[in-house]
Amino acid sequence: MAAERDIDDLPRNDANYAALTPLWFLERAALTHPARASVVHGPVRYTWADTYSRCRRLASALARRSVGHGSTVAVIAPNIPAIYETHFGVPMAGAVVNCVNIRLNAATVAFLLEHSSAEVVMVDQEFFSLAEESLRIIADQKKGAFKQPLLIVIGDQTCDPAALQDALRKGAIEYEAFLESGDPEFAWKPPQDEWKSIALGYTSGTTSNPKGVVLHHRGAYLMSLSAAVVWGMNEGAIYLWTLPMFHCNGWCYTWALAALCGTSICLRQVSAKAIFSAIAHQGVTHFCGAPVVLNTLVNAPPADTILPLPRVVNVMTAGAAPPPSVLAAMSKLGFRITHTYGLSETYGPSTVCAWKPEWDSLPADERARLHARQGIRYVGLEGLDVVDPKTMAPVPADGTTMGEIVMRGNGVMKGYLKNPKANAEAFENGWFHSGDLGVRHADGYIEVRDRAKDIIISGGENISSLEVEKAVYLHPEVLEASVVARADEQWGESPCAFVTLKDSVDRSDEPALARDIMRFCRERLPGYWVPKSVVFGPLPKTATGKIKKHELRAKAKELGPVRKSRM
Repeated sequence: MAAERDIDDLPRNDANYAALTPLWFLERAALTHPARASVVHGPVRYTWADTYSRCRRLASALARRSVGHGSTVAVIAPNIPAIYETHFGVPMAGAVVNCVNIRLNAATVAFLLEHSSAEVVMVDQEFFSLAEESLRIIADQKKGAFKQPLLIVIGDQTCDPAALQDALRKGAIEYEAFLESGDPEFAWKPPQDEWKSIALGYTSGTTSNPKGVVLHHRGAYLMSLSAAVVWGMNEGAIYLWTLPMFHCNGWCYTWALAALCGTSICLRQVSAKAIFSAIAHQGVTHFCGAPVVLNTLVNAPPADTILPLPRVVNVMTAGAAPPPSVLAAMSKLGFRITHTYGLSETYGPSTVCAWKPEWDSLPADERARLHARQGIRYVGLEGLDVVDPKTMAPVPADGTTMGEIVMRGNGVMKGYLKNPKANAEAFENGWFHSGDLGVRHADGYIEVRDRAKDIIISGGENISSLEVEKAVYLHPEVLEASVVARADEQWGESPCAFVTLKDSVDRSDEPALARDIMRFCRERLPGYWVPKSVVFGPLPKTATGKIKKHELRAKAKELGPVRKSRM
């Protein structure tokens, strides 16, 4: 192919070209609003000048210990100031930040630390024993070849100091002391190449070992700004961290808040009472959360709520498709909901159900139905389509024909760490394959119908588990629901609904409740879509609130097949 012509032959130079990196956002925030609150956590309050200084200290302290380009720094912590600081301080040293899910078991954390070759492990005092056990597992596996990483423990004034003291006795370096060893005026350097890695995150690994998702500076820069743009997020926003920062780097809002000179309110433990309290007393304007967080707010007891809201509070939700009923209930409470969708491989959310003014005049149920779709691509994502996975031909925009959702552009990961086979599959035919099945509607908005592995095939017909879940959620006594395939003697598979009931429900006759849920669904769904079995109890969830469907599939398998009627 011939090279593209331009009107000139002017070259790039240092004055007109720089590698994109979100690290510049922090320097600008400290210059623009040095005295404005940057991070607040209980009694701790830092300004943007403080945060910039602390991040430079962190970068300097790491560099003095030869941690830099080619190094990985693992962070095991909930939403506290230190994990926010690592998103800047670690890449300022040239290293890659790897935020680890705090709800993983020691064996999985050991796999992550070993696979990522972590040279430094920074761990919150509450999770020090988890890090300790994980490192012990690696040491046992590697025998004499094990090299102990630099171990740093993060203290927290809101916690019992005993755990911190125990970690210090065992030789860990205290985080604040580590910062003191660094230079607050450290002359950090941005990456020369924006393709350099900035962050590493791991997929859930529900059916195999987790895959390491590698993100670059360019993508982090563009998706951070894109995240702010699609939300209409204002300068100086006050953001409540209900979403774990270890999940997709907080959907890039760790970096976006610096670009907006906003304020992070850290929430170590998420509850409806804590969220409503922060809204009332700390001026919160924005927060993100999985649908399970929204459901918690909708069903919170009156004693835990503060209603009406003192201001409009913007909520972004993603993860499993939120039921329209939950979206409608949140809107009724006064929250302004933005619905997004994405994956770890796309820096978190990368599509948005952009609201259209003409929807305002529609009935509430219709507004909620339209709002539950996954929408259009982010500003920072160049390609989004729904295609036949075999031919790669786009499916018709009829809202019915299913295909695989694929993406391409700067908002897609570099690839999976040390996993060429998975990369070849993920990037086949020049697109990133999400593994999600969806449709495209006439207005161009996409809608997820299921994960490929979650489709239920009954009598040769496909059933969307998500569509069945939406119907179950509408039942007035249902708090949460998840639907998976269960073996069926007659149909091969049939829907099995796992249901958590609301606290106020009388559970004395669960068989009658199950029959009522089936009746309710029969009035709203095709007959073969109606769950043939209903199982009551709490639903297993990940740290980010996603329901662990693989565990429910295992439970459905243990139940055995639905028996063919002998009548």
